[in-house]
Amino acid sequence: MRAEYPDFRLGTVLATSFTGTLTERRGDAVERIPTPQRLVDWLAVNGLAVDSCTTAQLALARELRESIHAAATAAAIQDTLPASAVQVINDRSAQGRAAAVLTLDGERRWRLGSASSVEDALSVIAADAISIISGERDGKLALCASPTCQAAFFDTSQSRTRRWCDMNTCGNRQKKARFNANRRRAAESAE
Repeated sequence: MRAEYPDFRLGTVLATSFTGTLTERRGDAVERIPTPQRLVDWLAVNGLAVDSCTTAQLALARELRESIHAAATAAAIQDTLPASAVQVINDRSAQGRAAAVLTLDGERRWRLGSASSVEDALSVIAADAISIISGERDGKLALCASPTCQAAFFDTSQSRTRRWCDMNTCGNRQKKARFNANRRRAAESAE
């Protein structure tokens, strides 16, 4: 992967990891798949390798990403799902040719055909989004507590009270800001 691009934020839930290819949505947004090749790279890292990607396919991927984010955000705040987002997710899910396979470790993985395209990979991501937004999987959709992030994430913690999409980025940033503010207050009161 090229060094000039920001690192991918990898998670354990495919659909919300995919929405994480655009971060800091409420601040200075960071696009992690700015080119078709970066989408190919992201798909490969997530077990959905494809040979190539066109600009049009990148546009389809971004449309799916934003639709998943919109629907997951609505689900997290228990609002009505946006019809346009649901339509995009359903359309992408129905367009692919991928098969679920069982690994020797007892895990489900996706196998794309030998002539797989980006659309096939997007169908897997859309199917994953459907499973978490519909409540089929054990967990809860939530929004990151960072005021600049607000990413939708799938909380599978035992208490379902996770606050950050990623503790290594948003969580640490917020803890550091709180620590520095407390230090400044302590220094000001000591004067």
